[in-house]
Amino acid sequence: MKETGRKQGAASPCAACKLLRRRCAQDCVFAPYFPADEPQKFANVHKVFGASNVNKMLQELPVHQRGDAVSSMVYEANARVRDPVYGCVGAISSLQQQIDVLQTQLALAQAEVVHMRMHQTATTSNLAGNSSDGASQSSKLLNQHTKSFFALDMVDQANLGESLWSC
Repeated sequence: MKETGRKQGAASPCAACKLLRRRCAQDCVFAPYFPADEPQKFANVHKVFGASNVNKMLQELPVHQRGDAVSSMVYEANARVRDPVYGCVGAISSLQQQIDVLQTQLALAQAEVVHMRMHQTATTSNLAGNSSDGASQSSKLLNQHTKSFFALDMVDQANLGESLWSC
């Protein structure tokens, strides 16, 4: 006999069967993933996807993939309940905006550190008597570092964009 996570002769139906007001069979496809003590989990999934569609999706998947599928459906359903228009896309967009702001702040902080180091190098060179040569070298180093930093930043942003849309 196939084990579904339910006890033989259990009196309490799973959350899905309880919501759908039906008898929870021993081989209920919902029982392992929607326990009776988590009724909201199935309620949101049912509201967004419908019990019939969830049943079909689970039946079409191998048993070892069903848990991940249910987790994905629960996440999407919860996001859709919170934001009926955008759902998960709204959450991803918000996170992308946060990443953009943080990358900008990081770039500014790194540029400020480079600027301070170059200023310190120029000051040290001036004190050593190489005023024009030291300042010129500092300026060149700052330009080189700034160009390579922004080139790396553009590569990072391109890779981030590809990874977000490849999901």
